[in-house]
Amino acid sequence: MAICPECDAEVELDEYDVDKGDLVSCAECGSNLQVSSLSPLELDVASDEDDDDEDEDEEVVKGEEEEELGVEEDEDAEKDEDWDE
Repeated sequence: MAICPECDAEVELDEYDVDKGDLVSCAECGSNLQVSSLSPLELDVASDEDDDDEDEDEEVVKGEEEEELGVEEDEDAEKDEDWDE
């Protein structure tokens, strides 16, 4: 058993089935929680900001890759045109 830091409700967890850093949710308030300690079993509010930052980083990388591919494709097309002449 652990206590939700948001609403002080008891969160039922099997201490043998969780690891430090695991994410769980509170059945009472719905907060996303992270296991911060195993002995004693303690929970902290999980930060959602990290997940959002990772998603934004992935979008930027994908966009850069698409731009690079587009430039390479245009160069190849110009080479093909030279052969036709």
